[in-house]
Amino acid sequence: MSERKVLNKYFPPDFDPSLIPRRRQPKNSQQVVRLMAPFSMRCNTCGEYIYKGKKFNARKETVEGEDYYGIKIFRFYIKCTLCSAEITFKTDPKNTDYAAEHGASRNFEPWRDEKAVEEEDRLAKLEEEENNPMKALENRTVDSKREMDILDALQDIRARNARNERVGQSADLLERLHMEEIETEEDRERRREEEEDEKLVREVFAKVPGPSTSASDGIGSSREGDALPEAVITVKRKAGTQEPDLQSLLPDSARALLSVASSIGVPVPKRKKVEGKSLVGIKIKGKGKAKAMV
Repeated sequence: MSERKVLNKYFPPDFDPSLIPRRRQPKNSQQVVRLMAPFSMRCNTCGEYIYKGKKFNARKETVEGEDYYGIKIFRFYIKCTLCSAEITFKTDPKNTDYAAEHGASRNFEPWRDEKAVEEEDRLAKLEEEENNPMKALENRTVDSKREMDILDALQDIRARNARNERVGQSADLLERLHMEEIETEEDRERRREEEEDEKLVREVFAKVPGPSTSASDGIGSSREGDALPEAVITVKRKAGTQEPDLQSLLPDSARALLSVASSIGVPVPKRKKVEGKSLVGIKIKGKGKAKAMV
């Protein structure tokens, strides 16, 4: 069994839509449409109330000879739910609404009559002022008083807003100052810790001048007047208030050598070793020559 509500229908391969005959309808034919009541109304025949939003199967037609700046106006026909009396209403593009036409009266809606009531009050006020000058003066006095009250209320609102804005700015300023104070304290604490670390490093690692290269090696300089840069030794020691001398850090043997080298200055050249035979005057010939003589 096929579906009851289908979207796609079957068309045979030899289907030609141009062969379908066109239906000739009258120019102003009515169409059956499904709609909801655009406003709450009361039937004039039986007094039944029809609320807004009730669904009807209505007939729609175009109103002949009526339009609003080229916009067509449509008329709708519905039946009362109790007595089946015919009710008609049509569109009102001027007010973007619907207007009851026949068979029912629209229920009273106070928000729809506000503009009409205001216009009537204004016209009545103008007519009364024309006939009574004292009334016109009273009306002007009341209007000026009302304007002054409005201006005073507006000034109070502006002052309150300015005060709230100042309070907000002061709160932001206090918060910003508090944050800056916290940051300043953190920087001060960090700087103090770094200074303590540097002081501890200076106390533990001390740089003392070392002996010159010529004095430590025992070799004089090749040229007179050439001075070698003084060596600097970093010595790890216990933290104290006074830096120790290099001589006190060296062992006794090293200090003795350094004192001897500094007192001698230029080292004495080594003498060649002289054998005993050369002293007597005996000369030894080479082995090759002795073999040739034999």
